[in-house]
Amino acid sequence: MDIATLQSRFNMPKLLTFEEQNGLIRAMVHTPEATATIYLQGAHLAAWEPAGEGPVIFLSSKTDLAQGKPIRGGVPVVFPWFANDSKKDRIDGHPGPAHGFARVQEWSLDKVESRGHELRLELTLGPTAMSRSMGYDAFLLTMEFVIGKALTMSMTVKNTGGAALMFEDAFHTYYKIADIHEVAVRGLEATSFIDKTDDFKVKPAEGKPVRFTKKEDRVYNGTTSDCVIDDVAGRRRIRLHKSGSNTTVVWNNFAAMPDLGEWDWHEYVAVETANAGRDAVTLAAGASATMVAHSTVEKLG
Repeated sequence: MDIATLQSRFNMPKLLTFEEQNGLIRAMVHTPEATATIYLQGAHLAAWEPAGEGPVIFLSSKTDLAQGKPIRGGVPVVFPWFANDSKKDRIDGHPGPAHGFARVQEWSLDKVESRGHELRLELTLGPTAMSRSMGYDAFLLTMEFVIGKALTMSMTVKNTGGAALMFEDAFHTYYKIADIHEVAVRGLEATSFIDKTDDFKVKPAEGKPVRFTKKEDRVYNGTTSDCVIDDVAGRRRIRLHKSGSNTTVVWNNFAAMPDLGEWDWHEYVAVETANAGRDAVTLAAGASATMVAHSTVEKLG
């Protein structure tokens, strides 16, 4: 869908406008309660800032904003596999892209609705030449954003084929914080985890919040718990409520990356709503599954 068509169908002066950057189209949301930026490539939320708050979503200072390249930061939409592809010869003798193909495909903006002080946007992705080349030709993804004082993201996966569909999915959310050294993630104290920084060993529940003194990459399976991010240096708290998700991932690289600035890692913590590993979803023919992540922000006293 080109920018002229989007503008004619959905343009809402003062609420929703469209821009093109490096060949990528983005929707710019301005409601009385929040601003947000959503790229159609990947249905990728790159910014959300409630009124009276600073940015709540982190975007790398070095990310590539280019067609076909994943965006570092924001909320990458992960489907149909999490992390590295387990099928080593999926396409031309090589594995598929990390975190699947949905985040590097152009989605269609289908609906926009004003709800008082909130704006609802609905985007969809069906089979493409890329997905078919990787063996996925019978699915429909529907991504919904509700932008306001709170942020609600939901993705529905529908199996449009005649056989069962197995997949992993995630909202790989990078939350903006003031200093990773002064952050605690609460809500996972009673859950064991896979430690990807220690040869994927399963570690017992620690009984305490997650704090960061080194790289952490933890996969918590079998948890539906809400999480709280205490951003002490930023004097605020971010609350994450989820449904349709049995996995939570907590990650900070604690170092620069090719598309992550030298000091960027100080300013984010990834707390991801997911279904991954042993929590992968199997959908019967014609069935659907929805995953929801709801984020709010409050001041710390």
